[in-house]
Amino acid sequence: MTRQPHDQFAKQYLSELLTPHGQVEVSRELTSEVRQVDIWFLPTASKSTAAQEIRLLGQMASTACLLEPFRNATGIMAVRNCLLKLFALYSDLQRKARREQNPISETDLPCLWILSPSCSGQLLKGFGAKLDNSGNWVKGVYFLPEWFNTALVAINQLPPTEETLWLRILGRDRTQSQAINELLALPDRHPKRRNILEILANWRIKIDKIEESEDLTEDDRELIMNLSPAYLRWREETLEQGREQGKEQGNLDGQRLMVENLLAARFGTVDLELSRTIEPLMQLPIKDRTQVLLNLSNLSRQELLERFGDSRSD
Repeated sequence: MTRQPHDQFAKQYLSELLTPHGQVEVSRELTSEVRQVDIWFLPTASKSTAAQEIRLLGQMASTACLLEPFRNATGIMAVRNCLLKLFALYSDLQRKARREQNPISETDLPCLWILSPSCSGQLLKGFGAKLDNSGNWVKGVYFLPEWFNTALVAINQLPPTEETLWLRILGRDRTQSQAINELLALPDRHPKRRNILEILANWRIKIDKIEESEDLTEDDRELIMNLSPAYLRWREETLEQGREQGKEQGNLDGQRLMVENLLAARFGTVDLELSRTIEPLMQLPIKDRTQVLLNLSNLSRQELLERFGDSRSD
């Protein structure tokens, strides 16, 4: 039940972490078939910057790569499908190189990182995946034989350190719960903390929406439990931010600014149409308005306009 929300979360989450360090393309389509890779990344920032800011994930993304995150433990066919995507991308890149008469070398080919909550011993053995003996990679990162350019990351085996935090948030059960608690313990001014909290809160909101229409699975309930601390902290900080803005700029003006900021965060910009929703939102009782704003990620632009758009013409 949580697969689609997890896919959306994982793509948004990895994009948020990687965008400052290069070009991110979500759900890149491959021409060989109707296939998509979850994340296609091309680094532009320096390796040292990425490694410093997002640590192990930055080390992985120091060269062009595909990232395939899984909510459940990866199986044999899932790994094979990921490899098919990698080889399909190689074919695309080789065709492009021939068209442009610009030969592509082995070092130019991207690698594949399969991010799994856990990896069975049978899976690792079957694909010949082994730990790196050079000391450059932490425990839990298993590399397939050289020419596959692929590694399986067993998230539950990663050491619980700051180095691995951003990957462990993609884990399950206690691994994920501990990582979220570590995220909450980061200083308020940490450059990633606020945005990641919001992404986690939005994931929790999406799961809540599923609960309204159908029964939750055990996995859904576990996920809600793991995400609840992040959601509650994000909600608390969002409301506090609004209160502070109200104090600084006059209560009504500050509340209006908070509405504008949340709309801009959700839709990218507040154009003329969206600006017409601000006054109807301001007319709501503060409790109702807060609830709408906290659930803004579940509203499409059209739904928001239908509910709160001012129909007056220019």
